Amino acid sequence: MRSAAILLAGVGLALAAPLWAREVVDAAAPSDIAVTIYRDPDRGEGEELDAEYPGGLAMISETRRVTLPKGESTIRFEGVAEGMVGVSAIVTGLPGGTIEKNRNAQLLSPAALVDGTLGNRVTITRMNPATGQQVSETAVVRTRADGGLVLQTGQGFEAVQCSGLPETLTYGRIPAGLSAQPVFSVDTRSPEGGTFDVTLTYLAWGFDWQADYVGRMSGKPSGEEFEMGLLSWLTLVNDNGQSFDNARLQIIAGRLNVESDYQGLADPPVAEGLYLTCYPLGSTSDGVEPGMYAPPPPPPPPAPPPPPMAMEAIVVTGARLRADMQDVPLAVSVVTAEEENLGDLKLFRVPGRADVSAKGMKQVAFLNKDAVKARLLYQVGCNPDAWIGAEDDPWPASVLLVTKNEDKKGLGVALPQGAMTLYEPTSGGERLGATTSLRDYARGQDIELDLPQSQQVFARCAAVSRTGREQGRKWTAMRSVLTNANPHPVTVRLQLAWAGGYDIRFPRMKPVLKNGYQTVEVTLPANSEKTFDWRLRDKVSD
Repeated sequence: MRSAAILLAGVGLALAAPLWAREVVDAAAPSDIAVTIYRDPDRGEGEELDAEYPGGLAMISETRRVTLPKGESTIRFEGVAEGMVGVSAIVTGLPGGTIEKNRNAQLLSPAALVDGTLGNRVTITRMNPATGQQVSETAVVRTRADGGLVLQTGQGFEAVQCSGLPETLTYGRIPAGLSAQPVFSVDTRSPEGGTFDVTLTYLAWGFDWQADYVGRMSGKPSGEEFEMGLLSWLTLVNDNGQSFDNARLQIIAGRLNVESDYQGLADPPVAEGLYLTCYPLGSTSDGVEPGMYAPPPPPPPPAPPPPPMAMEAIVVTGARLRADMQDVPLAVSVVTAEEENLGDLKLFRVPGRADVSAKGMKQVAFLNKDAVKARLLYQVGCNPDAWIGAEDDPWPASVLLVTKNEDKKGLGVALPQGAMTLYEPTSGGERLGATTSLRDYARGQDIELDLPQSQQVFARCAAVSRTGREQGRKWTAMRSVLTNANPHPVTVRLQLAWAGGYDIRFPRMKPVLKNGYQTVEVTLPANSEKTFDWRLRDKVSD
C-alpha cells in the first residue's frame, strides 16, 4: 500500500510539474506594425471628432520574435495598447498554438511597488536632523499601500513620511507581474523549442479619424462649369498611452456596424498612485504617548489629467488646422492613398509609414486633385398649399456645389465624410468663400454640397389661387417667379413636389426625380426675372 501511495504521489507530481515549471518568455519589440483605424460609428455627418474621448476602434497587428523552450511556456507581449480588447486578440505563427490568453490588470506604479514588496526588504533614505546628512538603512514593508505605510527597521515599526523630513524608498527589484507598459500574455506549447516570428493581432479602443478638405476655385464662379483644386487631410487620434511608430497605416471609410460593447470589454490596466495617511509620529520602540494620534488628513484629490499641451505638442490639431485654413490654403506635395474595397466599406492605404503617437493627434495628406470640374446650382422649393400673391418677400435660393465622382470630372475616388473649406479668388488673393461638409461618396455618385444661401437669386413658387391647391384630381395652377441679379446666367433647380404624390405638367420639360423630389432645371439670363406657369394635381393611388 505504501509503494502504491508513493507511486500515485509521484504521478501527481509529474502531472503538476509542467504547470509550475512553465517558463516565462518576453517577446521582442515589434519589428513590423500595421494600424487600421475605424471611425467612431456613433459620430454623425458634420459632427466634430472628440479628441479627448475618441470612440473609434483600431485593429493593430504586430510582428514579434520569440525564442521558446521545449514544452510549455508563457509569452509576454509588453507594450500593447491600454485600450486593448483582450477577447479579440489572436496570435499566429506559434508551433503549438495557444493554450490560454491573459491580460495583466495592474501596471508598475508607486502603490503596486509597495503591495508587491509586502514582507520584503527595501532601503529607506532620510535626513538625520542632527547632522543634516542622508542616511540609508534596510527595512521591511509591513503594510499595503491602502493608507499609511509602515516599515519595520532596527528601531521598530515606523510610519513613512510622517516626520516632516524627506524620505525616499528604494526597491531592489520589480515585483513579479508588474511592468511599465500594458502586457498581454499567452500560454503555448512547443514540441521542440526554437525561435519564431509570431503575429499578435487585436482590436483596441480609443482611436478615431476624420477627413478635412480644402477646395480652391481656379476662377470666379459663373453660370458655366469651372475647375477647382481639391486637397484632403486625414486627422488621426490615438488616446492610448502607447505609440505605434513606423507603422503601416490604413483607414476604413464608412460606418462600421458595432454590436458588441467593445469599450466595456477594453478594461485598461490600473496604475495607482501612492497616497499616505500618517500614523502616530515616532517609533513604536519609544512607546505611545498621549496626544500622538492626530486626526487623519482628508483624502488627496484625484490625479489631474495630462495637460492638453501634451497632445498639441505632437501635431497641430484638426481645429487649429481648420482655423489656419481661413487665410491661405496649404500647398503640399501629396501622394494619393491607395483605395481598396472591404465589403461595403472602403480601405485607404496611406503611402509610406507613419508614427501613430501616444496621446496624439496627427494630420496626414492623402488626396490631391488639381482639376476637379464643378458648377454652382441654385435650388428652390415650391409650396402647393401656399398662395403666390401673399405679401411675403421672395426667399433666397439655396446654393449647391455640384460635380460627379468620376474620372471625367477629375475625381473617380471614394471620398470619406468630412468638413470642407472652399476658397475663392479675389483681387486681393484667395479668400474664404464657404464651408460645408461631405458625407461618404462612392465612385460614380453625384456630389451636391450645400453652400450658404444666395444673395443674388430669389424665388417665389406657389399656387396661383388664393385658396391654394385643389384637392383630388383637379389641376392646380402653379407659378414660379425667379430673379437673377448676377451679371451672368445661372441654372436653377425647381423642386416642384414630392415624388410619387402628384402629377405635374411643366411647359416643354418633363420633371425628373432628384433627392426625393420631382424637379426641373431652368436657365435664368443675367440680371433678369422669369415666370414659369405649370400645373399640379394629386396622383391616383394604385
